Amino acid sequence: MSSADLPFKTISVVGLGLIGGSIALAVRERWPAMRITGVDRKAVLAHALGGGAIDRAVDSAADACEADLIVLAAPVRQNLKLLGEVAQRLPATTVVTDVGSTKRGIVDAAAALACTSFVGGHPIGGAEQGGFGFARPDLFRHRPWIFTPSASTPAPALERLFEFARGVGARPSTMSADDHDRVMAFLSHLPQLTASALMEIIGSSAGHHALRLAGRGLVDTTRLASSPAETWRDVCATNDDAIGQALDVLIARLSELRADLRGGDTVNRVFTDAARWRAELMSGRD
Repeated sequence: MSSADLPFKTISVVGLGLIGGSIALAVRERWPAMRITGVDRKAVLAHALGGGAIDRAVDSAADACEADLIVLAAPVRQNLKLLGEVAQRLPATTVVTDVGSTKRGIVDAAAALACTSFVGGHPIGGAEQGGFGFARPDLFRHRPWIFTPSASTPAPALERLFEFARGVGARPSTMSADDHDRVMAFLSHLPQLTASALMEIIGSSAGHHALRLAGRGLVDTTRLASSPAETWRDVCATNDDAIGQALDVLIARLSELRADLRGGDTVNRVFTDAARWRAELMSGRD
């Protein structure tokens, strides 16, 4: 592939965890000629360099600004700080995006910094466990990648990001930061908090030995409970209003079920509606 075919000739990935590491691996697989700079802890950088995922390692985001694309792939609140570090040192042609699960905070921060080259991003890909050791190049294949451009976003920057996302196998789309955070509160944040709370309650109530009696249903239902708390603390803190509303809806529905355990009408209604929405969720999936 010639350099003319690359959406970006150079990329800096700030944070080589599951998502950032998978972006680096996907770029290496799809565009071997693209030069990749990584920013992370020394041990992580040594792992990434040793495995060929990156070409160059630097100590700080400020040292990684000389790139056509900068991807902020640290936890959400850390990305806010990193954006401030890079905003004043960006070449005019550099595009900046992030991969955070909430978007309003960083989009507002970019506006306050007059960083018009920033486009909020959220690749919908994940796994039970984080870290570079679990990164893989196919993490985004056939998965949505949402961008949240502002009114000042240059059209060519968004076009190049769409090309980049498609190149690593994702399906890019756009929505507003407000809509993104409201929708993700239900699609992602509520399921995570529910799975973690459910596993904590079951484990502390049933105990170590009783868990050995659990069937596959519990295993599948609580898959997300292995997710790292440090990541989700940031998500909760930066989307607390929308998540709070989603939790209120869930608590109200559980209260309805609790009040009608003997009657069964609420059980019938909830189970019927749930089965219908589950079929819709699974329709057309690979």
